[in-house]
Amino acid sequence: MNFFEFIKIVLLGMAEGITEFLPVSSTGHLLLLERLLNPSFLADEDFAELFTVVIQIGAVFAVVLIYFRQLWPLGLTGEKKIIIKGPKLYLWLKIGIACIPSALIGLLFDDAFDTFFHGKTSVITVMITLILYGIVFLFIERLQKDYPPRFNTIGSVPLKLAVYIGCFQILALIPGTSRAGVTIIGAMLLGASRGVATEFTFYLEIPTLFGAGLLKLLKYGYAIDGMQYAILLTAMLVAFLVAFATVNWIIDYIKKHDFRIFGFYRIGLGLLVLFVLLIT
Repeated sequence: MNFFEFIKIVLLGMAEGITEFLPVSSTGHLLLLERLLNPSFLADEDFAELFTVVIQIGAVFAVVLIYFRQLWPLGLTGEKKIIIKGPKLYLWLKIGIACIPSALIGLLFDDAFDTFFHGKTSVITVMITLILYGIVFLFIERLQKDYPPRFNTIGSVPLKLAVYIGCFQILALIPGTSRAGVTIIGAMLLGASRGVATEFTFYLEIPTLFGAGLLKLLKYGYAIDGMQYAILLTAMLVAFLVAFATVNWIIDYIKKHDFRIFGFYRIGLGLLVLFVLLIT
């Protein structure tokens, strides 16, 4: 592998790290960047599919590290005895149940989605979903001005609401939708504040991305060689480092701003994809 191919690995890892937890579609950006860079190491379609999903594991490790204290359910008493913290265990129950709908649909229809959203169909779908959900984000932000959120802390989110939020993740199986974006939209529509919607979305990403990555590894991992494993690990490491910075940035950003900028960005990027499709 030459230096330029290595740079392409780094760029793809950076794209994953930046876009995975922003509501702009990491899969859509990776798909477009892969077409622009045309890396030789993704010439094998099976490996390209594996690469796009597995490098997400690197990004999700950043969320685990940042939110470790909020999520770790075990603690120590003054006598150094291990205790289980009930509220955090209940939070994991909500996370686990919320992940079931998308996990079931993903397991049942993974091959069907991969087959249908392939080639040019994928690019057209990305263009449509980028624009569509960009408009939805603008609508949601306008809606929040008229209807203040009812759930302003993670602890106030009831189990039933967590399930409903999880159902929105099913839409993320369509390329260009953005798992983070559609989950945030769902949570805000159901009455969660911007901060709660974002934080709960990050939590849902942990089992969802780990599960999707492990599923792809079980499906294709046995067929790849040492160099391909090295490519995956390099991209995952880059994705982890960049995602760590990105998640910390967006946590601070939403304290002072709304999501309209991402809505406009999605619409602009979708129109750019449409323009490229028309001239090629």
